[in-house]
Amino acid sequence: MPTISRFYGIVVFMNYNDHAPPHFHARYQDQEVIVEIETGIVRGAMAKRALRMIFEWSDKHQEELVRNWNLARERKPLEPIPPLA
Repeated sequence: MPTISRFYGIVVFMNYNDHAPPHFHARYQDQEVIVEIETGIVRGAMAKRALRMIFEWSDKHQEELVRNWNLARERKPLEPIPPLA
Protein backbone atom coordinates (compact mmCIF):
# COMPACT_ATOMS: atom_id res chain seq x y z
CA MET A 1 0.00 0.00 0.00
CA PRO A 2 2.31 2.81 -1.19
CA THR A 3 1.19 6.10 0.34
CA ILE A 4 1.35 9.01 -2.07
CA SER A 5 -0.06 11.79 0.14
CA ARG A 6 -1.29 12.59 3.66
CA PHE A 7 -3.32 15.57 4.82
CA TYR A 8 -5.81 16.30 7.61
CA GLY A 9 -5.81 12.67 8.72
CA ILE A 10 -6.50 11.42 5.19
CA VAL A 11 -4.10 8.88 3.70
CA VAL A 12 -4.06 8.52 -0.10
CA PHE A 13 -2.49 5.44 -1.65
CA MET A 14 -2.31 3.26 -4.76
CA ASN A 15 -1.71 -0.46 -5.05
CA TYR A 16 0.71 -1.93 -7.57
CA ASN A 17 -1.52 -4.79 -8.65
CA ASP A 18 -4.84 -2.94 -8.79
CA HIS A 19 -7.47 -3.24 -11.50
CA ALA A 20 -8.58 -0.73 -14.15
CA PRO A 21 -9.95 1.92 -14.39
CA PRO A 22 -7.17 4.14 -12.99
CA HIS A 23 -8.01 5.05 -9.41
CA PHE A 24 -6.63 5.75 -5.97
CA HIS A 25 -7.65 4.76 -2.47
CA ALA A 26 -8.21 7.17 0.41
CA ARG A 27 -8.58 6.29 4.07
CA TYR A 28 -9.88 8.55 6.83
CA GLN A 29 -10.28 7.10 10.32
CA ASP A 30 -12.09 3.79 9.72
CA GLN A 31 -13.58 4.83 6.36
CA GLU A 32 -12.17 4.04 2.94
CA VAL A 33 -13.11 5.05 -0.59
CA ILE A 34 -11.85 4.31 -4.06
CA VAL A 35 -11.89 7.28 -6.43
CA GLU A 36 -11.60 6.96 -10.21
CA ILE A 37 -9.02 9.49 -11.40
CA GLU A 38 -10.71 10.60 -14.62
CA THR A 39 -14.38 10.57 -13.59
CA GLY A 40 -14.30 11.17 -9.83
CA ILE A 41 -16.68 8.26 -9.31
CA VAL A 42 -16.45 7.11 -5.69
CA ARG A 43 -16.94 3.63 -4.31
CA GLY A 44 -17.30 3.37 -0.58
CA ALA A 45 -18.39 5.85 2.08
CA MET A 46 -16.63 8.68 3.86
CA ALA A 47 -17.51 11.79 5.81
CA LYS A 48 -18.60 14.59 3.46
CA ARG A 49 -15.97 17.01 4.72
CA ALA A 50 -13.13 14.53 4.12
CA LEU A 51 -14.53 13.60 0.72
CA ARG A 52 -14.68 17.28 -0.32
CA MET A 53 -11.01 17.65 0.63
CA ILE A 54 -10.11 14.57 -1.40
CA PHE A 55 -11.92 15.97 -4.46
CA GLU A 56 -10.21 19.35 -4.08
CA TRP A 57 -6.82 17.64 -3.77
CA SER A 58 -7.38 15.27 -6.70
CA ASP A 59 -8.59 18.09 -8.96
CA LYS A 60 -5.27 19.88 -8.38
CA HIS A 61 -3.16 16.77 -8.96
CA GLN A 62 -4.72 14.95 -11.92
CA GLU A 63 -1.45 14.74 -13.87
CA GLU A 64 0.51 13.41 -10.89
CA LEU A 65 -2.19 10.82 -10.17
CA VAL A 66 -2.13 9.55 -13.76
CA ARG A 67 1.68 9.47 -13.69
CA ASN A 68 1.63 7.44 -10.46
CA TRP A 69 -0.97 5.07 -11.89
CA ASN A 70 1.34 4.42 -14.86
CA LEU A 71 4.35 3.98 -12.56
CA ALA A 72 2.38 1.46 -10.50
CA ARG A 73 1.52 -0.53 -13.65
CA GLU A 74 5.25 -0.66 -14.41
CA ARG A 75 6.05 -1.70 -10.81
CA LYS A 76 8.18 1.44 -10.33
CA PRO A 77 8.36 3.56 -7.15
CA LEU A 78 5.50 6.01 -6.84
CA GLU A 79 6.10 9.73 -6.48
CA PRO A 80 4.80 11.64 -3.45
CA ILE A 81 2.13 14.22 -4.20
CA PRO A 82 1.96 17.40 -2.09
CA PRO A 83 -0.82 17.49 0.49
CA LEU A 84 -3.81 19.76 0.39
CA ALA A 85 -2.67 23.17 1.62
